[in-house]
Amino acid sequence: MTNSPSTTQAHGPAPENGSERATRKEWTALGVLMLPLMLVSMDVSVLYFAIPQITADLEPSGTQQLWMFDIYAFALAGLLITMGSLGDRIGRRKLLLFGATAFGAASLLAAYSHSAEMLIAARALLGIGGATLMPSTMALVRNMFRDAGERAKAIGIWSAVMVSGVALGSVMSGILVEHFWWGSVFLVNLPAMVLLLVLAPVLIPEFKDPNPGRFDWISVPLSMAAVLPVVYGLKEIAAEGFEFSYAVSVAVGLFFTALFVLRQRTSSSPMISPELFRGRTGFGSAVSLNLVSTLAMMGSAYFTTQYLQSVLGKSALEAALWALLPSVLIGFAAPVATMLVQRGVHRASVVATGFLTSTAGFGVILLTGTDSLWTILVAAGVLASGAVIIGSQLTDLALGAAPVEKAGSASSLMETGTEFGGAVGMALLGSIGNAVYHAQMPSSAPAEAQETLGGAVTVAQHLPQQAGSALLSTAREAFTSGMHAAAIAAMVLLVGAAAVASVALRRVRVTEAPAESIVGEKVPA
Repeated sequence: MTNSPSTTQAHGPAPENGSERATRKEWTALGVLMLPLMLVSMDVSVLYFAIPQITADLEPSGTQQLWMFDIYAFALAGLLITMGSLGDRIGRRKLLLFGATAFGAASLLAAYSHSAEMLIAARALLGIGGATLMPSTMALVRNMFRDAGERAKAIGIWSAVMVSGVALGSVMSGILVEHFWWGSVFLVNLPAMVLLLVLAPVLIPEFKDPNPGRFDWISVPLSMAAVLPVVYGLKEIAAEGFEFSYAVSVAVGLFFTALFVLRQRTSSSPMISPELFRGRTGFGSAVSLNLVSTLAMMGSAYFTTQYLQSVLGKSALEAALWALLPSVLIGFAAPVATMLVQRGVHRASVVATGFLTSTAGFGVILLTGTDSLWTILVAAGVLASGAVIIGSQLTDLALGAAPVEKAGSASSLMETGTEFGGAVGMALLGSIGNAVYHAQMPSSAPAEAQETLGGAVTVAQHLPQQAGSALLSTAREAFTSGMHAAAIAAMVLLVGAAAVASVALRRVRVTEAPAESIVGEKVPA
């Protein structure tokens, strides 16, 4: 193995080196790494069907019920940057094993919680465990797959598993709750975590930065103060509408973001090295464009879930099962994108095509009426396929651009961008849809029905049949019009992102770091 770095164009893999090719052990290890990734993504949506039983058993207040949902995502988002940097220093496998232990213990605690406060605390611990697992899995993929072509395939699998896990979580919770008690949605995590703890030391080598410098403790609260207020404010705007306090929360987060960036630029041992953004590495472009893609994807999910349930009248479990169908297209998206890049198609063109594919998905949404099940499913599948194409290619670009000893930090920053994108997408597109909904609902309608489609469904249930049907028809038309308006806004944004990607990524060059630049504990093949 050479001691000099090898350089690859952004549109194709590095020249293959026989000593860098992955063995069966690395591919088996990838399968092991997908276990925690799937479970962490599933836990975002695993409470959807369990919450009625939890409410009956633990009797939480309305605020406590909201925190049962939100605390997991907040803990996850707030600690990603910290945990990514920590993994670079203490070892990515070590952090992975610590995270698996914490995630398993928190799952057990959540399953047998006997109060709302105990479940909220357990969900917070699950978020902390998830924050250690997600950047660790991505960074270890970067370490184990030295050949650029193989790494692209591995990251494509990583991206598909990540997207599929969110949809699968709600379905699994529905099935488990139907046959067992609500704690079973958490206990399902335990076998996978035990398997990971047993197999990871055997299959996955340890990697860490040999010269990490001192850990910057000041950056820990700064990073959390930068991320959490913004995510919280945007989520609340999406759920409750614009309020001054939520805008203040976002502004506070942006202020601390500026302080965090200043700290990274001036610290002798920063959490996020400014070198990641220098030159034509493409790292900054990858983070920004991936944020835009996630914005569109999560914004569309905001409407799709409501459309299936409140417009088409599906039960929550029926809606979740129907929502699994678009995953068929997702499974093909990343491998096709990887194959095109490996055959010489410029990565900039592939990413731009991914954005245009997502644009086409929103275009299909414009064809929906108030009874368009298959149309909305096709739209969701096309949208998700575009997002997976974009995510797999930009993740590969970002990890290839980052020095291998900083893979944990790079991974955490990509994931934090994803969290931001999701929050912005629901807030921005949701606000557009809600504004159109409010404008089209007649002033004579009950106030609750004027606020949300869900409110209209609730009000209609207490009205005489003819009046209730008329109100529902009007509300569903208004919601669909709002969804169309949000789709048009998203299409404009995605076309702009496609243009930026085709230009910004065209000149990118990725310099692969030499393998000897990190400490790697070799696991015998």
